[in-house]
Amino acid sequence: MIDPNLKRGSAELAVLSVLSAGALHGYEIARRIKEQTGGVLAFDLASLYPLLYRLEKDELVSAEWEESASGRKRRCYQLTGAGRARLVPLREQWKEFFGALDRLTGFNHAFGGTAFVEAQAEASHG
Repeated sequence: MIDPNLKRGSAELAVLSVLSAGALHGYEIARRIKEQTGGVLAFDLASLYPLLYRLEKDELVSAEWEESASGRKRRCYQLTGAGRARLVPLREQWKEFFGALDRLTGFNHAFGGTAFVEAQAEASHG
């Protein structure tokens, strides 16, 4: 189980990343995050919507009401240009963060991750 504080810190990256593939409504955002992370990250709608409202206020996403086939109204969220621009440094920061944790803890090596394999290949060719 992932600590809620760590999950909270990754929420913006998770939501913006999912929306980079296209517009989605809140329930579908939560479902895709859960599905694509194998259930490791899961957001209930009560915690997801305040984040979506903040991202909309910060103009990183835009939202429009749409009517589903059943006639139910729901908000559909999509990345704005500013949201796409924000995603680039966010991905780099998290990549750097996890790289540093890997170097510190040796997780990737311990679990046979690709960074260890790539480093070995580089060392043998250099």
